[in-house]
Amino acid sequence: MSESLRADLEYAESFASRHIAPDAAETAAMLAAVGVSSLKTLIDRTVPAGIRLEKALELPAVRDESALLKLAREVSEQNELWLSCLGTGYYGTITPPVILRNVLENPGWYTQYTPYQAEIAQGRLEALLNYQTTVLDLTGMEITNASLLDEGTAAAEAMGMLFSTRADEGRRVFLASSRCHPQTLDVLRTRAEPMGIELRVHDVHVDGLPSDSSDIFGLLIQYPDTHGAAEDPSALLAVARAEGVGTVVATDLLALTLLKSPGELGADVAVGSAQRFGVPMGFGGPHAAFIAAKDAYKRHMPGRIIGVSVDRHGKRALRMALQTREQHIRREKATSNICTAQVLLAVIAGFYAVYHGPDGLRRIARRTHALARALAASLEAMGCSIHGGAHAAAPERVEGYFDTLRVMLPGKGGALTALRAEAAAAKVNLRYHGDGSVGISADETWTVETAARVARLFAEALGAKSVDAAGLRVLADGLGDAIPAELRRESAFLTHPVFNTHHSEHEMLRYIHSLEKKDLSLTTSMIPLGSCTMKLNATAEMMPLTWPGFSALHPFVPAEQAKGYHRLFTELERDLAAVTQLPGVSLQPNAGSQGEYAGLLVIRAWQIARGQGHRDVCLIPSSAHGTNPASAAMAGMKVVVSRCDENGNIDLADLRRLAELHKDDLACAMITYPSTHGVFEAGIVEACAIVHSNGGQVYMDGANMNAQVGLTAPGRIGADVCHLNLHKTFCIPHGGGGPGMGPICVAEHLRPFLPGHPVV
Repeated sequence: MSESLRADLEYAESFASRHIAPDAAETAAMLAAVGVSSLKTLIDRTVPAGIRLEKALELPAVRDESALLKLAREVSEQNELWLSCLGTGYYGTITPPVILRNVLENPGWYTQYTPYQAEIAQGRLEALLNYQTTVLDLTGMEITNASLLDEGTAAAEAMGMLFSTRADEGRRVFLASSRCHPQTLDVLRTRAEPMGIELRVHDVHVDGLPSDSSDIFGLLIQYPDTHGAAEDPSALLAVARAEGVGTVVATDLLALTLLKSPGELGADVAVGSAQRFGVPMGFGGPHAAFIAAKDAYKRHMPGRIIGVSVDRHGKRALRMALQTREQHIRREKATSNICTAQVLLAVIAGFYAVYHGPDGLRRIARRTHALARALAASLEAMGCSIHGGAHAAAPERVEGYFDTLRVMLPGKGGALTALRAEAAAAKVNLRYHGDGSVGISADETWTVETAARVARLFAEALGAKSVDAAGLRVLADGLGDAIPAELRRESAFLTHPVFNTHHSEHEMLRYIHSLEKKDLSLTTSMIPLGSCTMKLNATAEMMPLTWPGFSALHPFVPAEQAKGYHRLFTELERDLAAVTQLPGVSLQPNAGSQGEYAGLLVIRAWQIARGQGHRDVCLIPSSAHGTNPASAAMAGMKVVVSRCDENGNIDLADLRRLAELHKDDLACAMITYPSTHGVFEAGIVEACAIVHSNGGQVYMDGANMNAQVGLTAPGRIGADVCHLNLHKTFCIPHGGGGPGMGPICVAEHLRPFLPGHPVV
């Protein structure tokens, strides 16, 4: 066999050849324009020799696209898709195919940049306005933003908003119902302590507010609660209002099509997730969340608000009326470090509402409720009791419910043990509570056969007569709903024509594409804004997002059902550690701003553990991203700004002066590298040494990490912590301002202080 044929046997089309756009001639032209002869010369002149990596990154061999997709399929099939009844804020949903194919799988939507330039973003802004209108109508509030990161973060942002706007600075207690989702309570705990907020958690529905509420500034309840109970909170909210306590209601958009809105009940703020409006569970996200409030809070709302305006010709125009890039103006005085949002997912949720309209959403909600109600009746016939989430101390209190049941089995623990075995054999995930009760959540994907399948598990465990699908239909005919009369929604919602027009596929298809054509995306042009726009996500990287093995998994399934995800996480953590030369990795933060915050809390926890908890000064160069000082303030640190020279580089003399001045209290410094203006500053190693010699840690902002990969690394430079914007450096779609992901990487001594999870 000739040498050429032997080479042909091994041929595989390289990934890079298809996805690195400039060819040899274009590269040569660019090099000539900047006056160098080669890429090596350009790198040698740009990146200081002292921080260059000495050898190539130790990463797995690059695969071609077909091999990559084959591997991704194998990984996805290691995840087991059981029937999920787990609820807890995550539900099965059906993404209408017209939205799935033409938005989520369409680069005309997932490659758009954040809509800072309204004139090239009118389509996206209208899609976000639809989302805002959906949230406003269903929550009954007066102002809302164009999405947040997740429900727990939204609750924490609401807590921070009430704290910053409280009339009495002596009020430092935030009261949260114990019936909130556990992950929400955990985020609140994390956020409260550095801000000097005392978080108290108890069952306010049973215990009410304390007799003395003079130190409480805010109250959070879940409606319906995490166990499914729908109980009228209006009296509780009225008492809180009379006591000067701001109120937050965490809620569910689908439930609000049948239940009175938080606004009608008297709440000040409503928060929640739009996940079940067509956005797959995806093992926990990303999902668009919302925060809506009374008009009085509009100047304090985190994120961005889309507004209707007119252009210079008097025609209707949309713009970001309020956007808290406020941290770039107010810096450490900002009330939030959020500078992005899950735009792509908010767009999907808004289109879901447009496609179904008010009548369609009501029908989906009524079917979901009817399935839960019929299942409850069948379980009661077997001797079970349905408490709708009643507090264990008051089991006689039976509240209404929407889609989630809390079931107590008759007899001793033997029935529960048998039920667990039956559920495992049938591949059904139920939610087991510490008091022996069992949680079941129905959702849009359920059918009558699904409910009968769950009923059969209980019948087998109890030795009772089961009911089949036909029996459930008969049972449902004689049932009323389980929504208390005082909570039934009478008010209209989604009355705007946009929600009452596009209900056939061709109408929806034309509407989606009419908005897409009003926008600039990477399908038509490069976008001269931000490093996160300077590449196109490969189609092969995007395809696995909608495969059921990845998209349909509930985040709280047992670990053995998520082996594919755990393999993916383990390998990603390994690769990110290699890229950054920092061995500890957490994939939890779901935006760069949250990565900043998590990284600073890791430093803070380490300082506390070594008896240096008094260290609270954070040095930040004046050139830093605005999120840096905002994140530091949220982490309970005092921001001290160091000067930059006339070229925008860190003034090392001033950095040394300030580090020595604050050496007894220095916690860390936050440094962006390359700098915000794109320069590999020669003094970076010295800057890190200055901070370390004065007792601090170095946090490196990884927003510009794609300039470092393979050339240098945060660990090589001397950083202790960095975050990575995966939507900038790797293949997460930007989607018009999210989804983003901001994992953190830390040095070995900080690994024990990485975040955990309250459920998993």
